[in-house]
Amino acid sequence: MSVAQGPLPAKIQVLVVGSDHLNQLYNKQPQSDVFSPKKQAELAQVRAQLAQFRPDIILIEAEPKEQGQLDSLYSLYQKGLLQLARLPTGRSERYQVGFALAKQLQLPSPKAVDYYAATSQSLLSTGTNIEAYTQDLKLLQATARPLRTLVQHDSLSLYDYLALANQPAMIALLHRVQFNTPALVMNGTFAADGTNTVELGKVDTEYIGAHFITLFYNRNLKIYSNMLRAQQQSQAKRVLAVFGLAHVGVLEELFAANPAYQVVHAATYLKTKTKLSQLHKAGRK
Repeated sequence: MSVAQGPLPAKIQVLVVGSDHLNQLYNKQPQSDVFSPKKQAELAQVRAQLAQFRPDIILIEAEPKEQGQLDSLYSLYQKGLLQLARLPTGRSERYQVGFALAKQLQLPSPKAVDYYAATSQSLLSTGTNIEAYTQDLKLLQATARPLRTLVQHDSLSLYDYLALANQPAMIALLHRVQFNTPALVMNGTFAADGTNTVELGKVDTEYIGAHFITLFYNRNLKIYSNMLRAQQQSQAKRVLAVFGLAHVGVLEELFAANPAYQVVHAATYLKTKTKLSQLHKAGRK
């Protein structure tokens, strides 16, 4: 017997754009300040590209308990009564991208979907095959740190910086360092001075690397739950989330496994002709 079926419902599109924490770019030098006219113009270019996705909700890296405060600030911002430069964290991407893009597209206040938990990459420091992890970590640092230095000195535009950071190769490298390579490390211990606020019970030191991965994964699962809740409550069809770069790979993976959602990569909109190899050669001269 055959059963007539109607058209399948359209999938909800989700774009997770990764960002360096923009308030941390500022090193007291004018060139590094996102409030400079040059970097404001570059951020406007970022927003113009992301606006082409036509989101109907924007999610940001803030905890749900902050939503009331965010709503109040956004209301003032919409009316032109809030100067971001007067906020202690006004340089943050939650305002420079989240608030500004929401106002530009006449959207409601961005929704807070973070679940904060701190774990440092230096926490995993000993064990069999630790070299595999430390080598990957050094590769990531050697790739990312020069770009940050270039953008702080205005040798690389903030637009190109974020566009490069969201290229598939960069997202894949970050994801591998945090969620794959550590599983090789066994029979070790966590560094006593490493940051960790995640309590997941007794640590099985035989599987120290796998436990390290679970610390990051646990946080991102809770962020994913918050994102699902925000989407379902709003019934949004096109979701744009602004998060730190390390979250992008795992959140995309989770949404890709959910048949109700379709992942749209940020690189689809943040295009650049600048190549990482060219920048690294320039940095060595």
